[in-house]
Amino acid sequence: MDALDRVVKPKTKRAKRFLEKREPKLNENTKNAMLIKGGNANLTVTEVLKDIYAVKKPFAVLYKRKNITRPFEDQTSLEFFSKKSDCSLFLFGSHNKKRPNNLIIGRMFDYHVLDMIELGVEKFVSLKDIKNSKCPEGTKPMLIFAGDMFDVNEEYRRLKSLLIDFFRGPTVPSIRLAGLEYILHFTAVDGKIYMRSYKVLLKKSGCKIPRIELEEMGPSLDLVMRRTHLASDDLYKLSLKQPKGLKPKKKKNISHDVFGTTYGRIHMQKQDLSKLQTRKVKGLKKRPAEKSAEDGGATPKKSKSA
Repeated sequence: MDALDRVVKPKTKRAKRFLEKREPKLNENTKNAMLIKGGNANLTVTEVLKDIYAVKKPFAVLYKRKNITRPFEDQTSLEFFSKKSDCSLFLFGSHNKKRPNNLIIGRMFDYHVLDMIELGVEKFVSLKDIKNSKCPEGTKPMLIFAGDMFDVNEEYRRLKSLLIDFFRGPTVPSIRLAGLEYILHFTAVDGKIYMRSYKVLLKKSGCKIPRIELEEMGPSLDLVMRRTHLASDDLYKLSLKQPKGLKPKKKKNISHDVFGTTYGRIHMQKQDLSKLQTRKVKGLKKRPAEKSAEDGGATPKKSKSA
C-alpha cells in the first residue's frame, strides 16, 4: 500500500486541522495548480511556467527541480504530486526535438488524471518584456473566449473548460467595479490559440460611467494544439456530479414570467364577506328606524316614568 493511501490518524491538533482541510466538503476549496518542469526543459518553457505561476498565485505550487516523466505515457508521478500537494490542476513543461517548447495542461478527478491537452508554444512574450504596471497578486481575472472553434470542436470545447478551471480563481459573493482590472483573452483562429492579458484602466469620462482602456500586461502566448487525452463521457459526467445539498430545492406555487416577475399562488378557505370587519364611519351608522325595519317591525317607545 502506498504511504499516501493508508489511513492516517492525527497525533496533534495541527495535523488534525491539516487533514480536515483535505476532507470532502459541500463547497470545495479553490482549486490549486502545480507547475512542473520536465527533465529537458529549456529557458523558454521555464519562463512560461514562472509567468503563469505569477498569474496564478497564491493558488499554485511551482516545482523548481526537473522531473523526468512523460505524462502521456506514465501518469503515476503526476498523481503522486497531486496527492502530496493537494492540487487538482497541473501544467507540465518540456522541450525536445520532436515537440519543442511543449506544455501539457490538465486536471485531476479523485487524484487521477481526468483529461489533459498538449500545447506547443510558437511565440512567447514575458511579463518582464512588457514595461507596464502589473496587477496585484491574487487578482481574479475576467476570462474572454473568441472564436467559433470553442463552440464547434469537441477538443477546443474541452480546452475552453480546462482553461476556465485553471484561471478562474476563487468564487466571490460580490464584485466591485475597481476590482475588475485584469482580463485574460483567448482567441482560436486558423488552428492556433492566442493568449493575451490586459490591465483595465478606468479613466475619467465626465459622467458616472468611466472610460475603459486596455493596456497589455503580459504574458503573451501563441499556442498550437498537439496531442489530447480526454476523459470518456461517463467519467466526465461523473466528475460534474454535484452533491444533493447543493441542488436548489423546488418551491411550490411559485412561477416566473418572461420579464422575471415572480408570482405566488395562495390557497385559502372561502371567506364570509358579511362578517368582514370594515372601517367604521360615523355617517354610515344605521338609524333606529332602519334597524327596526330590519328586525321586522317598529319597537314600542318606552313610556316616561311619572
